[in-house]
This record gives sequence, structure tokens and C-alpha cells, in this order.
Amino acid sequence: METCVSCQKPKGAFACGICQGLSCKKCIQSLAEGSFSFLNQIPADLTHRKYCGRCFDEKVAPELHSYQQAMAKAKKIIVFIKGQGEETRLYKRTEKPVQVVDCRDREETLLRLAFFAARANFNGLVDVTISGEKVRNGAYQTSRWHGTGIPTQIDESKLAFVGKKLLPQLPC
Repeated sequence: METCVSCQKPKGAFACGICQGLSCKKCIQSLAEGSFSFLNQIPADLTHRKYCGRCFDEKVAPELHSYQQAMAKAKKIIVFIKGQGEETRLYKRTEKPVQVVDCRDREETLLRLAFFAARANFNGLVDVTISGEKVRNGAYQTSRWHGTGIPTQIDESKLAFVGKKLLPQLPC
């Protein structure tokens, strides 16, 4: 009888994706499909769906925590579209532009651009361009979205967003 590597009970039914150790249903750690979908290259250790407790704690949990922190930062990224040159003329554009191709919709494209900027420790994107194209497959039609943007550091204390207009920060 196979035993669980965590609790040592004779119920080992699931194999860990990294060490191939067997774990029972209660001890196995499952990772949802698409948990690291915004990464360009997913490391081999993170491509599996099931992990024993030790492998999950040592290899998967730190990466998952880092990924979730970057996603939270990405949702707070300040974005300036290409036509907002007046507001962004003083921001540095020294970094290489980040590019995203083949996304399902406009919001996902923008979030992916922001994710790459957040992973590089920037808090803003300037000169963002997003374009979509229709893809036909017989009678079925979908859209494919592409985007580019330049990551930059923005001093948030000097900005205040009022609707879509950008105004200097007012003292309290």
C-alpha cells in the first residue's frame, strides 16, 4: 500500500509534480490552472497542478506570493495613453517599451502591460498604445489585442486624478 509523504497514512493517491512523492487527498496542495498566466516564461516547477506540502512551501508558495504582490501593484499602476503628451512630457522614457500580443480584450492587454511594469518596480506606464484586430474563422469572429507602453517612475504626490483630467495635488 502506498503511504502519504506528509501524514504517513496508507492513502497516497496523488503524485507531487516536482518530487513525485505520493500524497493523500487531504495533504495534496492544488494549484489552480492559470495561476501564473501573466508570466512570459513559467518555470518548470510551477507548471504542475498538484504538489506535496514540502514542495509547495519551498518552491511554489514564494513564487505565488511574489506573483500576487506584482498583480496587486499592477492594478494600481498609473497609465497615460499616447495622446497625453502634455501631462507626460517631463517623465523619463529610458526603459525599453514593454509589449503584449494576442490578448482576449482591451482590459487584459492593459493589465498585462501594467503587470510587466510592476514586476520591474515601476509605478507608471506612458505612451501606451492598444490596438485590436478582428480575426475570422469561417462564421466565427474574435478579437486579438496588442499593446505597448514605456514603464517609468511617477511621483504620485504631485498628481491628483479628477475624472479624466490631471490636476496638481492640492494641499489639505
